[in-house]
Amino acid sequence: MNLPAAGRAAEELLAEIARMKAHDLPVRGGQVTAYVYDTGRAEVHDAAIRAYVEMLEVNCLDPTAFPSVVEMEKQVVGAVADLLGGGHGVFTSGGTESIMLAVKAARDLAGRPDPVVVLPVTAHPAFHKAAHYLGVEVRAVPVDLETYKVTARAVREAIDERTVLVVASAPSYPQGVIDPVEEVAAVAAAAGVPCHVDACVGGWLLPWLRAAGAHVPPFDLSVPGVTSISCDLHKFGYAPKGASVVLFADPAARRGAYFASAAWPGYTVINATVQSSRSAGPLGGAWATLQALGREGYEALGRATLEAARRLREGVAAIPGLRVLGEPESSLVAFTGSDVDVFVLADEARSRGWFLQPQLSYAGIPANLHVTVTGVTLAGVDAMLKVIAESAEAARGRGPVRLPDGLVELIAGMDLDALDDATFAELAASVGVDLRPEAGGAGMATVNTVLDALPAAAREAVLVRFLSVLYS
Repeated sequence: MNLPAAGRAAEELLAEIARMKAHDLPVRGGQVTAYVYDTGRAEVHDAAIRAYVEMLEVNCLDPTAFPSVVEMEKQVVGAVADLLGGGHGVFTSGGTESIMLAVKAARDLAGRPDPVVVLPVTAHPAFHKAAHYLGVEVRAVPVDLETYKVTARAVREAIDERTVLVVASAPSYPQGVIDPVEEVAAVAAAAGVPCHVDACVGGWLLPWLRAAGAHVPPFDLSVPGVTSISCDLHKFGYAPKGASVVLFADPAARRGAYFASAAWPGYTVINATVQSSRSAGPLGGAWATLQALGREGYEALGRATLEAARRLREGVAAIPGLRVLGEPESSLVAFTGSDVDVFVLADEARSRGWFLQPQLSYAGIPANLHVTVTGVTLAGVDAMLKVIAESAEAARGRGPVRLPDGLVELIAGMDLDALDDATFAELAASVGVDLRPEAGGAGMATVNTVLDALPAAAREAVLVRFLSVLYS
């Protein structure tokens, strides 16, 4: 970006933004089945935007300077606590930050050398990120390959004197199933170890599905042994991005998440989150969304979501060559193919205007496509199933991606650090991958096939280079 010599008019800037967004996936309407959450209610979205802008310039850094932050956060955190069994909470920027604070609090309160967090292989990578930043070792345990849930026995066997935290998911993102929280928490409690429930997806969804008639097992702070839980409001709370809550059963644990520093001659530093200065815009947007929908609104969205998820599961199961993985207890649905390359299917769906999220194979779980069902999905579930069926048939006709002989071995053995970004982009182009943002995901079946054939460490190295090229 070149800084203009003179300021530009707002209308001109908005037109420029519209141009830049021309190749973005749509954030409304339900055709993008990941990353965005849509109520289908324009008035709720409008209320959130107006509140977000109203709080945009308020700084959460010093709540004594801006008491509105305290009042608003106590209301938002209180609503989450009321729904999830009580506790003492912090409003954060998202699930990753909520999880990072939970890991920090557990690490600091335990005070053990070489701390370890025990979690299922299906636990969100945010735990790996938190562990990486905080100097904690991750000990991943397998899940049952029929149910995709972790077992209490596997968790028990992984706990030792170095363990500072045990994790369960409600639900796990990949297949939308709920780990046996009661059993896992009991095992953790017996070992004297805290248990965190990652309900970033399910925290503000599962209670409303339960109210709509779904069977939802206990998973929150009311479960003995559960000591903390994370819940994203920018997912099924439908708030603007940057809104999550982490709850602790014990206020001492919440204090363990805080950071204070007096070792300098400047202003007093005390932070409840990883960030210091942060806009109160997301807090205002979350508060307004909760107020605009209310209990009745969320109950109605829960009923619509439950029905849409049921119809999607049944509809996918009826398409030849496709099967749903596990028995999803939430509104996250993953499916794989027998005679259909799911990565090619995703490309076909993308060409028809629909985004289905590819998931790579790992730990015995096959490559699959993921769909997040939201409040707006019910209105378009038949259209989605039609696209999935058409895309599956087209993918079957195209056949699976055929990689050049030796390509995977070449990449696996390559010193990627020895390549500059331009050379890496040329390598991608040689196998038909266009890394330009405006390419609209062209050739992603090839990318995903290559990644799927690589071990995790090599996948990560390639992904880092992809990101570097995109921003070069």
